[in-house]
Amino acid sequence: MRPFVSVNRSTRRLTAERRAAALLVALAAGAFVSGCQKSVANSAPGAGAPAISVQVQIAPTVKIPDTTEYLSILKSRHSAAINPQVEGQITRIFVKSGDHVEAGTPLLQIDPLKQEATVNSQEAARAAQEANLRFARISLERAQKLFDAGVISKHEFDNMQTSYDAALAQLKALDEQVKQQKVELHYYSVTSPMDGTVGDIPVHIGDRVTVSTMLTTVDEPGALEAYVYVPAERAKNLKTGLPVRLLDTAGNSVSDTGITFVSPQVETATQTVLAKTTIESSQGKLRIAQQVRAQITWGVHEGPVIPVLAVLRINGQFFAFVAVNEGKGTVARQRPLKLGDTVGNDFVVLDGLKPGDHVIISGTQFLQDGMPITEQIQNKGQSNSGR
Repeated sequence: MRPFVSVNRSTRRLTAERRAAALLVALAAGAFVSGCQKSVANSAPGAGAPAISVQVQIAPTVKIPDTTEYLSILKSRHSAAINPQVEGQITRIFVKSGDHVEAGTPLLQIDPLKQEATVNSQEAARAAQEANLRFARISLERAQKLFDAGVISKHEFDNMQTSYDAALAQLKALDEQVKQQKVELHYYSVTSPMDGTVGDIPVHIGDRVTVSTMLTTVDEPGALEAYVYVPAERAKNLKTGLPVRLLDTAGNSVSDTGITFVSPQVETATQTVLAKTTIESSQGKLRIAQQVRAQITWGVHEGPVIPVLAVLRINGQFFAFVAVNEGKGTVARQRPLKLGDTVGNDFVVLDGLKPGDHVIISGTQFLQDGMPITEQIQNKGQSNSGR
């Protein structure tokens, strides 16, 4: 019987040891699970996580210009369209596009041979009439002597006087005709009416031109106007003196000026109103017929701005983080923004931000909505005080 009793005690001892081991395993597992839950809880934003130090800038209120850009065409304020005053064939072209010319400089030559022949014929007729006048004068002087001597009658003397007067009148008429034909001969040499720069020359030697043919243009250098076509619905806001900035295709400012003329009419085809602005000096940066962007400033209003580097773009929507005091501490809150134009290194904020908001400008890529933060305000003259 002893051996049996010994085995039973051993079995009881083994069972007790197993229960103790199982209890230890259960306690260890519970501690592990509890630790994991605390770790997960601590990893959630704002749930006891350490606050992140961020740099903050207080959104300022600045004066923001209300501007609109329109397409503009540059034209010369003093431009002469050169058309011939006579018909004929072009025989010479003395200049090329871009040449600077002075008033009276020959530009083109129209074949003058026919007109020269007409002038020569008129001068020959005038010379013949001068001879006739000399003969009539001599005859009149002789008739005067004969009449004084009583050799001829008063009627015969009057006839000689009439012949002389007719010859004199005919000579004067021929003088005028010669002058007129010489003036017309001058038109066959086309000259510049003013100092300026020669524009495009669409005609060639050998072309036949008429008085309606455009030969070229001469534009006074530096005297430019920008023609700005503004939609009719903005016409009520147009007035002389409004500031205008002209920008090239790269967005660089090339001239700051103002509106000098507003058309009283709306162009039917485009439903636009023409506004002009004078460019006093472009220093060679602008040319006639060049297209530029005209930025009209309608007025100025005050509003908040935000640094460009503080703006995030997610799926086409702009956001920024602002520091908000929610009682237990300061947290980062993500705000959707509606942005306007840039002013220097800042965006104009149309919606989503108020002046005085604390905008987070550093470490935004590591932030989540509701994450605790500590602020380091960067604005000059601002204290690091809470709200």
